[in-house]
Amino acid sequence: MRYLSQRYSMPDNKVTGLLTDIGTEELAHLEIIATMVHQLTRNLTPEQIMNSGFAPYYTDHTVGVWPQAAGGIPFNACEFQVKGDPICDLTEDLAAEQKARVVYDNLLRVLDDPDVVAPLRFLREREIVHFQRFGEALNITQDKLDCKNLYAFNPAFDD
Repeated sequence: MRYLSQRYSMPDNKVTGLLTDIGTEELAHLEIIATMVHQLTRNLTPEQIMNSGFAPYYTDHTVGVWPQAAGGIPFNACEFQVKGDPICDLTEDLAAEQKARVVYDNLLRVLDDPDVVAPLRFLREREIVHFQRFGEALNITQDKLDCKNLYAFNPAFDD
């Protein structure tokens, strides 16, 4: 949702298209993760729920898929991180992709189920590609700005 929301304030159509493409792909990533969570939890026994640390989640959501961080913090619209400044937003996007890659790195260090590891490796690879594409988008955006106005929207501050 972050990328799909940020695209409206991008001054370059190529960058807008990039945000649309990556935002759409990220929705597919959410579907992949949700499917994996569903497959891993749908047939848990009460004993497995109690012994796995899954009981607090189960109490609130049974085995429904409810997006939250590993620490239990639920997803909310604050995750969108849209400022309306292309440099700020693209820099945030670069950081978001790196943070996602680190999460996949950490998961891959502690998991060994090949049916879980394979899709996580795929998703990690896509985060790397997205990081590279956002770097290209940042370069496109910066190249089109006047050297006196790096921030695009406040030329009076750069005099």
